[in-house]
Amino acid sequence: MGKNKTILLTGSTGYLGSNILKVLLSKGYEVKILKRSFSNTFRINQYLGHIVAYDVDKIEFRDIFINNKIDIILHCATDYGRKNSNSIQIIEANLLLPLRLLDLGREYGVKCFINTDTILDKRISNYSLSKKQFNDWLVSYKNDLICVNIALEHFYGPGDDKTKFVSYILRNLILKSDKIDLTMGEQRRDFIYIDDVVDAFMLILENVDKYSNKFYNFEIGSKETRSIKELVELMKNMLNNTKTILNFGVLPYRDNEVMECVVDTSEITKLGWSSKYSLEEGLKKTIDFELVNTNNL
Repeated sequence: MGKNKTILLTGSTGYLGSNILKVLLSKGYEVKILKRSFSNTFRINQYLGHIVAYDVDKIEFRDIFINNKIDIILHCATDYGRKNSNSIQIIEANLLLPLRLLDLGREYGVKCFINTDTILDKRISNYSLSKKQFNDWLVSYKNDLICVNIALEHFYGPGDDKTKFVSYILRNLILKSDKIDLTMGEQRRDFIYIDDVVDAFMLILENVDKYSNKFYNFEIGSKETRSIKELVELMKNMLNNTKTILNFGVLPYRDNEVMECVVDTSEITKLGWSSKYSLEEGLKKTIDFELVNTNNL
């Protein structure tokens, strides 16, 4: 499937989606995006003149498929449940929206649906539960179109949403907050830099023409786990912050907390992908960006 194909992208105003959009356009893909009419487009303003944007609250989804030959649906829209979202809003973004697109894609001859998933266990939160529920639906469409699921570990990078864990901790450390309340921090996670994640998406897209109607699952991670405590202490040391007290153990673990996430990267490795950035390298690039932007707040 060549780069002259048309991609319908959701979540383009978010962190992951905006980074993917930038690379898609640089590689010559034709991109249509779905957004809300009131979405903050600050991440993608420079690209709006090169794409067609549809407001999901103002258009019938079917019209998009009637008026365009969509080859690939790339679903990056996500509600993490962090911004006072209720269960219905989470389900709308993570289950109902992609399911409507998946069903229309099947009806209008879309070749491939690529879903953005999480490694997290479904018991962790409403977010992870809704993601796993859609994954089950995606599997059920595998005979009708190419169904690709991309399950991500904890990704981070410059300019990420301030509610995300790495960005939240970095901003507090840069501002030299008196203290940061944390759990014991024994959970081990695979932290992966945003550019590595986007590279994985691009590689999968470039290989879509080799796939048949089937379900494919790719897990993306750096293959190196660090504890939350190690990560936070590393960031504190990299910033030479001697003021902020890290209050490990003040917060309880979440119900059903997974203490170690294990990522199986074997499928993406078969395509020739590997992570290029170590945690220290990725954090250095992120810190350099945040030092400028946080201090300018």
